[in-house]
Amino acid sequence: MTQSGWRKPTPGLLQAERFAEVGEQLSIPKSQAIVAVKKVAAAIGLKSQDLLLLDTFGAVTQPQDWEPGRRPIVWASNHFLMEQTGFSLATLRRHVRRLCEVGVIAMKDSPNGKRWGRRDADGVIVEAYGFDLAPLAARAEEFEALYAHLQAERAACARLRNAITVTRRTIRAKIEKALEAGLRGPWRKLQDAYSGLLEGLPARSEGAGRLGSFLAHIKALLASVETSFEAAFDWPDRSDAMQASNGANDQQDTRNMIPTGLENETRIQTTNEPDPVKSNRFEPKHAADVAPEGQGRAPVGRPEEVDLDISWSTHGQKRGSDVDIPMLMASCPHFAEMARSTQGYMRDWNDVHRAAAALRPIVGISEDAWNVANKVLGPAVAAASIALILDKSTDGEVKSPGGYLRGLVERAQIGELHLDRSFYGRLSGAGA
Repeated sequence: MTQSGWRKPTPGLLQAERFAEVGEQLSIPKSQAIVAVKKVAAAIGLKSQDLLLLDTFGAVTQPQDWEPGRRPIVWASNHFLMEQTGFSLATLRRHVRRLCEVGVIAMKDSPNGKRWGRRDADGVIVEAYGFDLAPLAARAEEFEALYAHLQAERAACARLRNAITVTRRTIRAKIEKALEAGLRGPWRKLQDAYSGLLEGLPARSEGAGRLGSFLAHIKALLASVETSFEAAFDWPDRSDAMQASNGANDQQDTRNMIPTGLENETRIQTTNEPDPVKSNRFEPKHAADVAPEGQGRAPVGRPEEVDLDISWSTHGQKRGSDVDIPMLMASCPHFAEMARSTQGYMRDWNDVHRAAAALRPIVGISEDAWNVANKVLGPAVAAASIALILDKSTDGEVKSPGGYLRGLVERAQIGELHLDRSFYGRLSGAGA
């Protein structure tokens, strides 16, 4: 670098001069060079006001200045630059220094330290001293590669953060469900482990390496939670298989697996009465499943005591399910967010049904299909179906929401609907 002795050379200035010498041999359009540095500005330590000054420099140059063998040098006065940027002289000098130290501009000094230059009749710079933007041309390819790397890193971090969020929700929902239902297992210990793990939750600024490490730890905890959940929970299909193969004696062993607090719970079927429901569970309306008078029917005039479970009838055999509002909302986060934003807090299944009815057109379900679903499935399962279809279509798993709902209705009519498996599957992250 040509030095007159008045400017103290620094490693940054010397490196910038070497970049300028390389850039002089390249043909990089001004727009490409400036856009490239803007994309990675934060990563290389530049701020918005630095970029404002850089734009001001670029506006003074002309296209021919960026051709091979030439340097885009700006010899604008401090007064002009201060007027264009609104900077004070001290602020202007601070940003010039940062641009130089980062290595995106170089300084070409005249013997007396003055900035000046002249062009020939064709507008080509003949001689000039001032701010040299040639390093931008030299580093354009470097900055574009860095930007591609940053984009890949951001995408990886986004995927890892989403995976962490889903895993956290699954762990929390299963532990809360287990504690609420009184499942046997080390749930308090797992809850403490979960709380301790969250204390080390990476900040949003953390890189993919740190996020990946945390995801591995939280997935290991999820595996422990799922193992305990499966060991303690009374899965209906498993119970049915054991009863069919082992007889009445094994039914007693199966009953021992029923969660504490649910073992003696009364299950009351719904009726066709249009009474409001104040419960967290539903059961669809099946004419054959309506309990006889005095056997589980809620007294007329006391609808707040009606306890409706989500249950499905398969070949005439009632199969219970413990899908409740917290589980539905945890396994269908898109529906939960939209339902709460449009209807508010989901206090009971009536609120869920109203939310499903409001979101039904957004999902792409016709009113006729919705009415048929309510008639065949019952209001609870119809609402749960809308929640499931909304989330599946949002995730790209369902292309035809109306066709999917018709399929659920047809399966229910022949006793082959197992919708609860879909919720347990989504809660476990496996989908269904």
